Amino acid sequence: MKRLIVLDTETTGIEPSEGHRIIEIGCTEIIDREITKDNEYHQYIQPDRNVGDSVRIHGITDKFLTGKPKFEEIASEFMEYIKGATLVIHNAPFDLGFLNHELKLLGSDERIEDTCTIIDSLELSKQQRPGTLHNLDSLCRRFEVDSSARTVHGALLDAQILAQVYLAMTGGQSTLFNIEQSSDSENNAKHKIIRVKSDLDKIKVVHANAQEIEAHNNYFENI
Repeated sequence: MKRLIVLDTETTGIEPSEGHRIIEIGCTEIIDREITKDNEYHQYIQPDRNVGDSVRIHGITDKFLTGKPKFEEIASEFMEYIKGATLVIHNAPFDLGFLNHELKLLGSDERIEDTCTIIDSLELSKQQRPGTLHNLDSLCRRFEVDSSARTVHGALLDAQILAQVYLAMTGGQSTLFNIEQSSDSENNAKHKIIRVKSDLDKIKVVHANAQEIEAHNNYFENI
C-alpha cells in the first residue's frame, strides 16, 4: 500500500527567520492512487503573533485564531499522521522550512525529511513542461481541475485541489469517467450505455529503443 499525503500550510508571512509562523495545516490522503476523503488532517493554529498583511492571502483573521491550539499542542498528532508517508507539496522548501522551524522552536532536531519522502509538485511540473506557468491555478486550468471554490488560499482546500492535480500530472485519475452531471442530465444518463467495440483491428506495438529506455529511467530518478 503506497500512502501519499498531499500537504499545504498557510502562514503569517514568507520567512520563518523573521518570526513568521504557521496558522493552518491541511492534508489530503492518497492510497494506491485513490483520494481518501475520510482520513484528512486539518488544523488551525494560534501563532502567538498577528497575521498582519497575510490576511489578504488566506482570509484568516486574528480573531478567528483566538483560542485555537498552538503548534506544540498538535505537533505529536500531526507527526504521527504523516509518519512514513510520501508528502506531495507544491513548492516544498517553503512548507518544509516552516514546519521544521516549528519543530525547532519545540527544541526538536527532527526534520520532516527525516520522517517522510518528499515530492515537490512544483519541480515535477517544471520538468514536465518547462517554460510554462506552474502555480496551482495554472495547473488547474491545464488539467481541467475545478478550483472555483478557491477564492482565497486555504490549506485544506489547496491540498484537496493539489491531490487531483498530482494524479493528473502523474497519469492517474480518481474515477474512470470524470463526468459531472446535473440533476437534469442524470435521468438521461440512465439510458446511455457506453460500449467497447470488440472487433478492433490488431494494434501495432512499437517498443522503446535503448536510448528511450535510458531517458525514461533517468527522468524518474530525478523526481
